[in-house]
Order: sequence, then C-alpha cells, then structure tokens
Amino acid sequence: MPDEKGFLESLLDFSFRETVGKRYAKLLYALHLFAGLVAAIALVVNGFQASPAQGLLALLIAVVALFFWTLYVRVTIEILLAIYSMAENLGRISGGTSQQ
Repeated sequence: MPDEKGFLESLLDFSFRETVGKRYAKLLYALHLFAGLVAAIALVVNGFQASPAQGLLALLIAVVALFFWTLYVRVTIEILLAIYSMAENLGRISGGTSQQ
C-alpha cells in the first residue's frame, strides 16, 4: 500500500494523481454545516435586534433553512463522492492507474 500524502502535498499535486475530495468529505461536510449554523444564528440575532416578533419569525425561517441547507449539502457531497467512485472504477476498467 503506497504511503498517503499529506493534505498540503495532495492539494498542491499538479499532476492530479491524488484526490482530496474523497479523503476530506467529512471535513467539508462539517465546515458547510458550521457555516450554515453561523448564518442561521446571525439571522436570528439580527431579527431579535429589530423586534421580538421579527426575531421569532427569523428563528422559524432559520430552522427551516438550516434543515434544507443540511439536506442540500449532504446530497451534493454524496453526488460528488459517487462521481469520484465512478472515475476510479472507470480508471480501473480502462487499465489506467487510479489512487484511492
């Protein structure tokens, strides 16, 4: 089994023999969920600064939006991982070398 490159080394691989998306999917998912949570909290805080009614409306909108954001990010990352898997399988079938 070949030794795996580090994150920066894989990121700066100009030959594109190493894929970083598949190895760091969990990190990307967590970062996107964190960004959605920060945006939802900012929306709610700004709503409550304006008025309590607007804050409650912002809270309701933020919860629904965060649910759809989580769903969107999850499906998008799963699609990207499926594309990576297809590319690896096609590389194996065509006789080329592929990295896992």
